[in-house]
Amino acid sequence: MTDLTPEIIQRGRKGDPATLARRRQASSELRAVRERLTSTTGLARAFDDELLRLFAETQRSSITPMLLLAVAVAAASTIWIDLPRVLLWTTVTTAAMAAMSLVCRRFQAIPHEKRDVRAWRRTITLVSLLQGMSWSYLITMLLSVANQGQGAETFLLFVALLITGVTVMIASNLPIAVYAGILPITGVVAGTIISNHGIEWLTMAAMAIAGQLYFVVLANRLYSTTIATIEFRAEKDSLIAELEQAKANSDEARRRAEEANVAKSHFLATMSHELRTPLNAILGFSEVMKSELFGQHQVPAYREYAHDIHASGTLLLDIINEILDLSRIEAGRYELKEEAVNLSHVVEDCRHMLQMRARGRSISIREIVEKDLPRLWADERAVRQIALNILSNAIKFTPQGGEVVIKVGWTAAGGQYLSVKDNGPGIPEDEIPVVLQSFGRGSLAIKTAEQGTGLGLPIVKGLIDLHGGSLKLSSVLREGTEVLVTFPPNRVMDTLAPLSDVSDTTTPSTPPTLRRERRAA
Repeated sequence: MTDLTPEIIQRGRKGDPATLARRRQASSELRAVRERLTSTTGLARAFDDELLRLFAETQRSSITPMLLLAVAVAAASTIWIDLPRVLLWTTVTTAAMAAMSLVCRRFQAIPHEKRDVRAWRRTITLVSLLQGMSWSYLITMLLSVANQGQGAETFLLFVALLITGVTVMIASNLPIAVYAGILPITGVVAGTIISNHGIEWLTMAAMAIAGQLYFVVLANRLYSTTIATIEFRAEKDSLIAELEQAKANSDEARRRAEEANVAKSHFLATMSHELRTPLNAILGFSEVMKSELFGQHQVPAYREYAHDIHASGTLLLDIINEILDLSRIEAGRYELKEEAVNLSHVVEDCRHMLQMRARGRSISIREIVEKDLPRLWADERAVRQIALNILSNAIKFTPQGGEVVIKVGWTAAGGQYLSVKDNGPGIPEDEIPVVLQSFGRGSLAIKTAEQGTGLGLPIVKGLIDLHGGSLKLSSVLREGTEVLVTFPPNRVMDTLAPLSDVSDTTTPSTPPTLRRERRAA
């Protein structure tokens, strides 16, 4: 015992490495989620790094469609603008897009912990402004040839609204980039309103500005939706991290409780063995002294003392045996020595053993046993202990002149049952779980100072569980208590059918079949 306990305690302090790793990972994720809740833009719950990451992913994924769009617009612009200027604009626009893609790629390559969010936001805003200026340059060239007619005004309005809409869609995760991308276009359109007073130009410019305002409102709505989505995801991640932490703590507490329970069982088993050795000597010598094998006592009181010592030692031995049995059951070291057992015969033997105690309190014991019950495949010692424990409990709590009824028979499922019912004071319903626990005693046992440790029913439950059966305790105050122990059908031994005549060689022999009689309890 001295070698086992420190090892268990030390192992409990260190903990399982896998569990500790999970706890560290859960704590790290929880800290990361809480750090992302900090705001640098004045919002209640801003996620600057997450927004920049989404912006970078969107920009990189849309680089090819944007290049194709620029080529298509450039090809259409050649109708009104000469080719060299269109090629120059295409080159400038492509360079601006490449710069944006390069900035986004470098941003994604930097670890989250080392990113300077404000510096990267400024850089992305400048590049977005460069892209907007490149598109505004095309609009300026179209304005210079708009007086020539041939649909240049309509194409100019189309380009302005198209570029504004595309910019809003791919940059909505970063509103400042949206404003930087459409500001140059808005400035060119506003300059057109100032410099031209024709009704056609005013109408076109008003339509362009109205469309841009609509797209700005749409950008804000998309940004709000993105923020709400990120907040929901962060709350979910935070909840998952906290649940992981709680689960890790629960697993650790359960592991320590299991180790403590094993240590307790080992301690009880060891101490029980250590106590039984000197106790057997006490019982042996007190038996000799009580029986006066070496002569009568000179003082009569010594005979009474020897009798009291022997009775106390016997009671203590019974308690130690109960503790030892319970510790073996809880530690999983109780091995069943299974054999054919007649349940009704075992119950009859137990009744005969306790008949003297019941007669001393004028308690009558009535038996109702079904006939021709087959044997059980069980541990006879365990079955006997089950019967003794519940029968002795019934006698103990039955009042003077009461009655105990024992029933043995079939269950509805084909198993066998043992029922012991008394007409004692009963057990309150809220105390039934208590008396089924180890060392649990009801209020009646405490008030009447009945001898016992509260291990009888827990041992019965442990033994019947080892047999695959069940224990049910029902009680009504001032009417009595019934303990019902049930053995499963697979414990009932079947009866073999008669063998066929081996001398009959014309009929092929068949293996004996199993037959079971099933009755309702």
